[in-house]
Amino acid sequence: MTQPYPGPYQGPGPYQQRPYPPLPYPAPIVPRYRPLRKVAIVSIVLMGLTSLAAVIQSVLLWRSYDEVKRLVYGLLSEEEIDRGVESISGTGPLLNLVSYLLMGTGIAFLIWLWQARENTDFLYSPFAPRPAFPADPVRGPHRRASGWVVGAWFCPIVQFWYPFQIVQDITKASEPPEAPRSGRARTLLYSWWATWTAFWVILVGGGAVAVIGFIVWFIRLVQVSESSDAGSPYVDIYDMQDFMVRVALGVDIGFTVATVLLIVAAVAASFLMLQVTDWQHTRATPPPIQDQPRPFGPPQYAPRYHRPGPNFPTYGP
Repeated sequence: MTQPYPGPYQGPGPYQQRPYPPLPYPAPIVPRYRPLRKVAIVSIVLMGLTSLAAVIQSVLLWRSYDEVKRLVYGLLSEEEIDRGVESISGTGPLLNLVSYLLMGTGIAFLIWLWQARENTDFLYSPFAPRPAFPADPVRGPHRRASGWVVGAWFCPIVQFWYPFQIVQDITKASEPPEAPRSGRARTLLYSWWATWTAFWVILVGGGAVAVIGFIVWFIRLVQVSESSDAGSPYVDIYDMQDFMVRVALGVDIGFTVATVLLIVAAVAASFLMLQVTDWQHTRATPPPIQDQPRPFGPPQYAPRYHRPGPNFPTYGP
């Protein structure tokens, strides 16, 4: 016979094992869509300002070329020398402005590129209104990891093709599957990368040539001074003057060509950014109700209302 419990249940004893609460599982990381229109507009505006500042800088360089030429040949008076030095030094702040605008444009473009990469992860997830499936389910639609979106631009050697691959993968992943393959995005992509690479090659290469040319001119000037007649007060430096004039002309021509390439790259990048932004917005927007796919299976009908009759069972009191 069982004995009744002597009192209310007081819970488990001091030595009885208590059940542990379930461990909380980390919430899954759900990708989400970020609109790109504002970031794209800011980046495009900065591209336009950078191109405009580069054009003004190029015009000022050509306007000061004659004064630089006369300064090298020693044909300027003291007043003209002071005015020429001021004119030449006046282009320095504008050149710094071009550099600052170029850095600001790069930061805005990288922000847009990073968000566009994250949006492609959303478009290829089951949370998207129109989910897509990558051709390679293991690697996904991208050939490089997300960290290369920023690091590819600063890593030596690979910076000549990694950024292009990243933008190319984002463009392909953003294009709607039902969109016609017109080749417009490919043309913009290749035009942007070719002109952008050529711009940096000319800019960096031209600066290096100018610095090397000045060093060579200074060394040759020292050599001529040491080899000249000590009793003669004159030193024949006409060849070195000619050399410096050619260097100044080469700098002006190189900067002008680089400015043209920068403008072409800015136009191509602007149209490409707008196209990718529009594609991602279209794919992230839910389709209209009449365009949504119908569920599989036979159609479902609502049950009809039957009036109770003599042969219809009723339930009630």
